[in-house]
Amino acid sequence: MCYLHQSSEPTRRQFIRDGLSVSAAIIGAVPTTLEWCKAATSVSPNMSNIDIARAAGRWIESAKVVTDTGVTWLADPADPESAGTTLYHGSPGVVLFLLDLYHATGEEGYLNTARNGADAIMAVLQTEAELQLGLYTGVAGMVFCLAEMYRASNDSRYRTAAAQGLNVLLGAATRAGSGVEWNAVTDVISGSSGIGLTLLDVANTIEGTDALDVAASAAYRLVELGRPTSHGLKWPMSPDYRRLMPNFSHGTAGVSYYLATLYQKTGDKDLLDASLAGARYLQSVATTGDGDICLVFHNEPDGKDLYYLSWCHGPVGTARLFYRLADVMQDDEWLQWASMCAQAIMQSGIPEQRTPGFWNNVSQCCGDAGVGEFFSSMYHVTGDRMYYDFLQRVRGSLVERATEDPSGIRWLQAEHRTRPELVAAQTGYMQGAAGIASFFLHLDALESGRESTVVLPDSPFTL
Repeated sequence: MCYLHQSSEPTRRQFIRDGLSVSAAIIGAVPTTLEWCKAATSVSPNMSNIDIARAAGRWIESAKVVTDTGVTWLADPADPESAGTTLYHGSPGVVLFLLDLYHATGEEGYLNTARNGADAIMAVLQTEAELQLGLYTGVAGMVFCLAEMYRASNDSRYRTAAAQGLNVLLGAATRAGSGVEWNAVTDVISGSSGIGLTLLDVANTIEGTDALDVAASAAYRLVELGRPTSHGLKWPMSPDYRRLMPNFSHGTAGVSYYLATLYQKTGDKDLLDASLAGARYLQSVATTGDGDICLVFHNEPDGKDLYYLSWCHGPVGTARLFYRLADVMQDDEWLQWASMCAQAIMQSGIPEQRTPGFWNNVSQCCGDAGVGEFFSSMYHVTGDRMYYDFLQRVRGSLVERATEDPSGIRWLQAEHRTRPELVAAQTGYMQGAAGIASFFLHLDALESGRESTVVLPDSPFTL
């Protein structure tokens, strides 16, 4: 996971997992890691994108556990305690992948398995009293998953459950300053920005709520939490957190993205002004080379010489803000900054060369899959062949790093940059096979002209 930490601080995985485990009794048996490793082989580069996704789905299925309310999946098949309900590591991400696979193939079996997973998520949402609330850490991610399940199945049970979860979020917003907040965190991962984006997204499916009003109130609180700089505004992950991480997952890029997205809904110029102030701050601290790249450091004060490359702390995530501003303002200058983010990645030497900011990780959050998604989107938006050519290199890297055995395809990786020895194959969306395989499904959609149907609340791209 893309998180620079000292040993005295919890990792983001621990943060996400605290208090969020599946309480239903596990009935099914799970294969051992040794069984998965038998007869492992490399994957043919000629294997189709759909077939790679199918094979990854089979491996994820082998990590399924049956509960008394449905099914869930172990995030790490070697860890029997790793099942959970966060979008980052847990069953909501697997359900979203299965829905994408269903939309790509039309095969009802994938939809049925997704139903079983959604049923277990629905039960947790309805019975657990103490749940985190964030988009990638709790209720907001579960609500988004259930809303997508309703869209795919037209089963009113999921709409009802998503509406109940949405009401939980609305009711949990507490007055703070000139607005509301859900906790002390501002960010996309677990704080007000990610929850607010979920409100905006799910309200399109579940009408008749005051989600927009609450989302706007949360934005006003975020504006007043912005810290002035000589060039604009910057946001901490939380007021008391020592490091400021300026990129998308925990910092200024993500908060500014939310404010710009809400401006599209409300037309409130104060929100746009604050978003632009965040973007200007990022421009002021970016490494720009000869004016053709954009790289923003990992954190201050002690990570200004550390650069990540994917969604969480790198150009892939930060470019989302620039693309959103290009759309909001109809100004190609912001699209050029998104292109500079892409250029920084292409000039880094990846995917063949692994840099300090792009280590032994291949997932959506930190690695190859996140980069591949970004270049798919940039090619879709611009039609520029250089993005597609680089995209094919990323695809080749992911195929080369995949392992196939009788249970399917998986990817071994180190989730934490600071724990390179901790290598595992995982099932989740932001860390694991569900998200990696979703990249292959989205690439298939790009190449076939098929619509990509599952778009996460924090993405400005339709592909």
